[in-house]
Amino acid sequence: MLDTEALHETPEGIALRLRAAGAAPRALAWLLDAGIRLALFSFASIPISLLGESGQGLLLILLFVLLWVYPIAFELFMDGQTPGKRVLGLRVVHDNGTPVGFTASLVRNLMRTVDALPVGYAFGFLSCVIDPHARRLGDLVAGTLVVHAERLKHDLAIPSVPGFVPALTLPAEEQAVVVAYAERSAKLTEARQIELATLLPQLTQARGANAVQRLLGFANHIVGR
Repeated sequence: MLDTEALHETPEGIALRLRAAGAAPRALAWLLDAGIRLALFSFASIPISLLGESGQGLLLILLFVLLWVYPIAFELFMDGQTPGKRVLGLRVVHDNGTPVGFTASLVRNLMRTVDALPVGYAFGFLSCVIDPHARRLGDLVAGTLVVHAERLKHDLAIPSVPGFVPALTLPAEEQAVVVAYAERSAKLTEARQIELATLLPQLTQARGANAVQRLLGFANHIVGR
């Protein structure tokens, strides 16, 4: 029921701390989304019902969209947040802290049919209570977490240094690791900062303190400074 902290250590030795949301805020977010979907269906069903038998097919399509497309679309295009999760300050991410992808979002939402068994999301609720990171069965299968968005986004400040754009292009999940390094650099000794930065010579094209500055500069570039 209570929020927990999930710790993920990257291959570079950087610890990502994600504050996993407990069963209570997740249930409230689900109720908000359910209310929004019910309101949309009720509002749209009035004019559609005037179409007679042909309108029945449209209502079934609308019901499918609200039940299945709604959560997946919002998770993919709204940074892991449905409207209900946004109000509660929650976000779906991969269990390593990276943004949720299509396959993971599809799997976790399809698994709702299992989480809902035998009635009232009993399996899902029980899984959230037992799992140390409050994951329902869909999250366990898809490898996802529901976390507090503000903690994920504003955990620590990145030192402000001139931006650096490397010649090497990194995928989004590796860029997240660079940002995490920059956020935690103030808590690392200078020797540890250099040690970690030296692990990425192809990215920084430098060594020692210059490698650290370039890595911090790249993090500033990633976040749009």
